[in-house]
Amino acid sequence: MRILVVEDDHPLADVVVEGLTDAGMAVDVAYDGLNAAVKLDLTEYDVVVLDRDLPGLHGDALCQMITDSVSRPMVLMLTAAGAPGDRVSGLTLGADDYLGKPFHFPELILRVRALARRKPDARPRVLRAAGIELDPVRRTVVRDGRAVNLSVKEFAVLEALLRASPGFLSAESLLDQVWDENADRFTNTVTVTVGRLRRKLGDPPVVATTPGIGYRIA
Repeated sequence: MRILVVEDDHPLADVVVEGLTDAGMAVDVAYDGLNAAVKLDLTEYDVVVLDRDLPGLHGDALCQMITDSVSRPMVLMLTAAGAPGDRVSGLTLGADDYLGKPFHFPELILRVRALARRKPDARPRVLRAAGIELDPVRRTVVRDGRAVNLSVKEFAVLEALLRASPGFLSAESLLDQVWDENADRFTNTVTVTVGRLRRKLGDPPVVATTPGIGYRIA
């Protein structure tokens, strides 16, 4: 799940990014509307967490741009303008959900996940392959009837591989989907995370590696 947080209050934006990242999402951030528009043009996001009163390009204008795009992300307006009239106007602009500040962080996470599930091209809730069942909503993994306890990144890597199955995902694709835009392209973090995932899933191994191509569920 890839999220874009658009918020000009830097400390708040960083807190939101950290919280969503800890919840297992790949999160990018933009501190103004123009930078957000550039990121939206370059990257396909599942959900945009959008402040309204932004410098450069107002959040309302950005919301309308997103709504008018062909394959658009879902939009959650997160703003201090929380009166009923503000909510109505925000939803009229095309926002899919609206949450006023201050907010309860667990509620924000639940709303973002709910929007991702509502995205028109969202995949089935429970992913199954090679004896593995992964539920992105309940955050559970079972292999051949045995519960598997994974870290946030291990879970996200397995989810990405299951969604791509039976195809391959390169290390670069996994970095894009599971880590954020600042991930070091020369790091071995994907290799290390896949190695831990293999060990936790147990035998027989189900994550195959083809040098020069990538990883897949065998």
